[in-house]
Amino acid sequence: MATTTANQQAAPQSAKPGPMKRLLVIAVIAILAAGAAAGATWFVMQRHAASEPAAPTAPVPAVPVYFALEPMTVNLQSDDGETHYLRIGLTLKLDTLKTQDELRDRMPEIRSRLLLALSNKHPEDLATLDGKHALATELAALIAQPTEPHGTPAHVEDVLFTEFVVQ
Repeated sequence: MATTTANQQAAPQSAKPGPMKRLLVIAVIAILAAGAAAGATWFVMQRHAASEPAAPTAPVPAVPVYFALEPMTVNLQSDDGETHYLRIGLTLKLDTLKTQDELRDRMPEIRSRLLLALSNKHPEDLATLDGKHALATELAALIAQPTEPHGTPAHVEDVLFTEFVVQ
């Protein structure tokens, strides 16, 4: 029995770490964990960026230029003997301001072409939606035609109707 009590007395009492030592150990563990997480994130991001080819940047689409023409009134062809009129307002959708300037410089010739083409139409041709779409396509081609014999055609993306009255 003496050995039991001697062992109990011989064992030194374990010293409890102080609160400062415990906080220091927790802080070191937290710093190591944050460093490991940051390193792993950096490694994964570098590996991901290297494996992915650089995506080609899509060209920014050009902002269209809208060019409003003065409204026009023309007499239409009539088979019934009555006089029919067309009042039409047009806005052109163009690709650049340079095209707009070129068209503005040629406007008297363009208006003459448009008036001649419109005055050759019948009211029945313009009554349907398909007739209006066909007219817009025809007018775009007329406007795009160069005025000089060997000139380059203007780029007219679309002809938009802002006013369309058949009477």
